[in-house]
Amino acid sequence: MIYRLDPDYPGFPNPEEAEPDGLLAIGGDLSVPRLINAYCCGIFPWFSDGEPIMWWSLDPRMVLFPDEFRYSKSLRRVVSSGKYEVRIDQQFEEVMRHCANVSRIAQHQYGTWITESMIDAYVRLHRLGLAHSFETYHDGNLVGGLYGLSLGPFFFGESMFHTMTDASKVAFVRLVEFCKAHQFRLIDAQQETEHLSSLGARPIPRSEYLKELNAIRAVNTLQGNWSEIG
Repeated sequence: MIYRLDPDYPGFPNPEEAEPDGLLAIGGDLSVPRLINAYCCGIFPWFSDGEPIMWWSLDPRMVLFPDEFRYSKSLRRVVSSGKYEVRIDQQFEEVMRHCANVSRIAQHQYGTWITESMIDAYVRLHRLGLAHSFETYHDGNLVGGLYGLSLGPFFFGESMFHTMTDASKVAFVRLVEFCKAHQFRLIDAQQETEHLSSLGARPIPRSEYLKELNAIRAVNTLQGNWSEIG
């Protein structure tokens, strides 16, 4: 059953009631309270321009437990070479816009889901210290990165991009290091991809994922500009 959300109430139905493809609800808005509530419930927005806001709860869910990160020898060599510099929370909106322009098969048909309304919403979260970007630079130029939302001991990854080989992977390495240093439980990658699988991410049942989320309110969110935390 697909639910229509109450525009005046930021709550969601039980994520276990999503359709087989993961679609749970439509409507609502992209306000900060609704987005926070969505992620706490294992739900995320995904839609294109001209469509209603669509809310998803996938089964299975692709996640990376930081200790399971697959750090290949070739990637270690790239990181240790010093070819790239990684910074945190310096160009959040620019990272989102680069991610919006990544060429993906589905985008040729449906367009990007990183619409102006999505950018506005996540920039608001960033200004509140809840959304973060990990950025890769080469000779001072932004050439890769990723962004996502942090709540409690979880990082909810949204998208990544690169314009130079391995640049997004180098940003991901820094994210994993950060998550390990601050005792994050998992990195949510949403959907299974070959790229994420190569880094150690794996699909888990939605029921298991939702059990993991029970810890979200037991741990304080590491809120603020993460460049000041390191």
